[in-house]
Amino acid sequence: MEFFKDSGEDPLKPSLFELVAQEQLRDLLQPALKYVLAVFAQRYPRYLIRIVNRHEEFYAFIMFFVERHYLRKHNASFSENFYGLKRRRKAWIELDRARAAVGGVPAGEKLRSREIWRSLFFLIGVPYLRAKAQDYYEQLGGGVSSDILEDGIESRHIQALTDEVSLRIDCSISLAGRMRRAYKTIYPWFNVSFELWLLVYNVAYLFERTPFYRPWLAWIGVDLRRLGADDFVTNLEAQKQVPPNRKQGIMAFVRRHLTSSPQLLLDSLKLLLPTAIFFIKFLEWWYSPGSPARSLSTSPLGPAVPPPQMLPPHPRGLAVDSTKYGHCPLCGGPINNATALPSGYVFCYRCVHDHVEQQGRCPVTLLPMRVWQLRKVLV
Repeated sequence: MEFFKDSGEDPLKPSLFELVAQEQLRDLLQPALKYVLAVFAQRYPRYLIRIVNRHEEFYAFIMFFVERHYLRKHNASFSENFYGLKRRRKAWIELDRARAAVGGVPAGEKLRSREIWRSLFFLIGVPYLRAKAQDYYEQLGGGVSSDILEDGIESRHIQALTDEVSLRIDCSISLAGRMRRAYKTIYPWFNVSFELWLLVYNVAYLFERTPFYRPWLAWIGVDLRRLGADDFVTNLEAQKQVPPNRKQGIMAFVRRHLTSSPQLLLDSLKLLLPTAIFFIKFLEWWYSPGSPARSLSTSPLGPAVPPPQMLPPHPRGLAVDSTKYGHCPLCGGPINNATALPSGYVFCYRCVHDHVEQQGRCPVTLLPMRVWQLRKVLV
């Protein structure tokens, strides 16, 4: 199992597990942001409901600036930089000996504009197109519907027959209906083929059959590497602040810091995002029904709702002895299979069932009752 080891001929080559982990982080960002927006949209629907309804476009718009900043400054996407990886422009001829003799990070490894825009297309454009394609497939009835999950087999057959009839009508009416039917048939096979294609590249990268774990990295012209000592030295030198020039004055100093503040905010996402995810998960655990925090308060759901007051007995009704707690007013014995009436009085199930079925009223208050109004009392 030598391919599971990190040490080898190339110590800066990332393992497959690092690459899969950074992709999982990137896939978790969108549902996490959607969850936060959905929570706040319940309180501020006037401002956020449109964003929640167009979440894919909003997420792509935000991540465009985030990924563009990280690709330009760190030569990596946000998730790759979070896991200590970078994108290196692939050279046609590797000169490892000359690079080791010179030292430092070669200037030729820095991503150019062409590699950045190609990377943005596959980091943002392809996931966006796949998400919209999946949404359209579910709109056509190809996804799992809540009605299918809740109803029985008969509703499934009815839904399937309805979809089939509607598809036949659409196909017979216009060309658009035929295209929708073809899309509904082809999309699952295309999606499965795409996932198998990625799986084949993952296995090939695991057994060192290809230097790219994704097929489009070869077309972009980059490969993924771990950050080395030279990269950390270069980043530290870039973070050194230039002392302000007294001749420029205070306005130039303020202008420089205002222009750099968006970059500082984007760079701080590496710290803010994991902290925010931890805080959201902590709140979700804190307010969950099985949380130990529920036991800290006497009433986590608010003040207890008092039971309704019992109706007073009718003068011609059955007399109730309040001192005999737990005894049936009809038979006088201990209550067996306790059953309550809407009037609030509890009897044995057999006693009150026979009485209501024959008399049609409560034996104590003489109010009209029906058998279907009997309620079992679970103690």
